[in-house]
Amino acid sequence: MDEEYIFKEECYQIIGCCMEVHNQLGGGFREAVYQEALELEFIEQDLLYQREKKMRIKYKKQILKKKYFADFLCFDEIVVELKAVTELTNIHKGQLFNYLKASDKRLGMLINFGPEKLEYKRFIF
Repeated sequence: MDEEYIFKEECYQIIGCCMEVHNQLGGGFREAVYQEALELEFIEQDLLYQREKKMRIKYKKQILKKKYFADFLCFDEIVVELKAVTELTNIHKGQLFNYLKASDKRLGMLINFGPEKLEYKRFIF
């Protein structure tokens, strides 16, 4: 299987839900609004997800008290992190990579419900 296209169909479903949310709400809302609306769209589309998925961080075989919370874990394999910013930065990408590292998942999606357009990027860890 080509690494670049792992979980291709699942990603299309997630992106389709994000497009519907952006078509309905447009830009300008805060991230929490998009997160709530996207959860409703996931339910409507019968997409398998967990919201605010808790991720444990290991240090030298010990679990730290500090936890990460990704916006969504979809299909039990894809970490989805939402933003509502003017543009994505390396800080946002770094946050997603930390979630991937903590969760032992290989694929992450960074979704930006920006003020002018919907932006999405796939990252393989």
